[in-house]
Amino acid sequence: MGTVHLNGHSLTLDDVIKVARCGYKVDLDPAAKAFVKRGASAVEEWVKEGKIVYGITTGFGDLASVTIPPEQSEILQENLLKSHASGVGEPFAEDVVRAIMLLRINTLIRGFSGITLETLSLLVDLLNNGIHPVIPSQGSVGASGDLCPLSHLALALLGLNDVFYRGQRMPAAEALEQACLKPVKLKPKEGLALNNGTAATTAIASLVLCDALNLSKVADIAGAMSLEALHGVPYAFDSRTHDLRPHFGQRSSASNIRRLIEGSEIIEAFRGSRVQDAYSLRCIPQVHGASRDALDFVRQKIDIEINSVTDNPLIFPADGEALSGGNFHAQPIALAMDFLGIAVAELACISERRVARLIDHKLSGLPAFLMENSGVNSGFMIPQYVCAALVSENKVLAHPSSVDSIPTSANQEDHVSMGAYAARKGRTILSNAQKVIAIELLAAAQALDFSSPLKPGKGVYGAYRLIRKKVPFLEEDVFMAPLIEEVMSLVESGEIIKAVEEEIGELDLGQISKP
Repeated sequence: MGTVHLNGHSLTLDDVIKVARCGYKVDLDPAAKAFVKRGASAVEEWVKEGKIVYGITTGFGDLASVTIPPEQSEILQENLLKSHASGVGEPFAEDVVRAIMLLRINTLIRGFSGITLETLSLLVDLLNNGIHPVIPSQGSVGASGDLCPLSHLALALLGLNDVFYRGQRMPAAEALEQACLKPVKLKPKEGLALNNGTAATTAIASLVLCDALNLSKVADIAGAMSLEALHGVPYAFDSRTHDLRPHFGQRSSASNIRRLIEGSEIIEAFRGSRVQDAYSLRCIPQVHGASRDALDFVRQKIDIEINSVTDNPLIFPADGEALSGGNFHAQPIALAMDFLGIAVAELACISERRVARLIDHKLSGLPAFLMENSGVNSGFMIPQYVCAALVSENKVLAHPSSVDSIPTSANQEDHVSMGAYAARKGRTILSNAQKVIAIELLAAAQALDFSSPLKPGKGVYGAYRLIRKKVPFLEEDVFMAPLIEEVMSLVESGEIIKAVEEEIGELDLGQISKP
């Protein structure tokens, strides 16, 4: 376990994963702390002067015209969090909560939010001590940022709300006491600094993107396995073809397939059987590659967002100004996550078509439903049904959230991004796609055994051997669900990628660097 150093400018997706999923702690850059102090001092001076500044000496949203006396400014901030913590639904998972906390800290350390170093340091202490606020997953419209979930997060700093600590759910005050920490009293602007921004949307998006990047590799592995199992021909993956249409993702996927099937006895034996295959095999580079390029676009947006200041108003101490803008609007991430959802749904869609070919003896030349004694045995008939059901769900979920704005706050906030749901449904689409591709891997491994003693390419064989350690060749019907779960675990954990890359080296992600 290590530490990620935060300065507000250099956070990476890899850092997010380390903190969210690997338990890394964080610390604050000493130089950045000076900017935090300067911003807090500016806010303090403005309150003393009676300066009219949105959210500091005024109400919020449609109440921006209501002036708040200086003596009530602290109450204003606490009331803001209490009233805005109105979320519903299942709590976010621990990795999401840790990512949210990290991104909020990385924004606040920039010093443009007016938060005090004391309050920011307590948020760091919560993260480093594993005190994770209970944050309901539903309630954000993605502007003014993720007000609802971030308010649930911020209340823990006051000793309010529940948290998860040392494996138990308990009141925040109790967890703070056990960790020898004290709740804070909010200063002017601090409530708004804590709950206004895109941290929740972007945290979910970051984790989903990381898993989607890995799945794009697994999709190539599964596609190559099906290609071999179906006695496909290699001509469609020739680099000369892809150099004439040089999309980065397409070329990287074609390169991966070539490496995965290199040295295949099966491919060599059936090389002259036909000149081309069905699209679900022949067009793997074009389809998988387009999804990979879409993920590259999403990564560009997330790389920017995780190092951005997204609350309102923004404090510019050097200029003596507080500017009310719209950086909290999550439209960049909403559009990106809608794009991710479409891209990942397509990985599942073409995978399901390959599963359908594997089980159809009229198309595959293999035993019906991949079972020698079909009829009394149904074999892989219903796993393909499951793929069809999941792909159909994804088609509905892939409808973009970002086109569905509903005005809020008495029409002061008359266009919102729905970015939080775009990110959440991206997670659901990804989970469905992981299941579909896991079923393809399971079916392709079964189908490969019918080509024995011929061996597949070195990369495909690495994946096949790992699957066979968990799941045997099926000679008759068995309880299938646990077998699918076994292969699912190999997909989710990245073990299937590791097994392949140990054989042929790191698979290519095109322009995208390793997550």
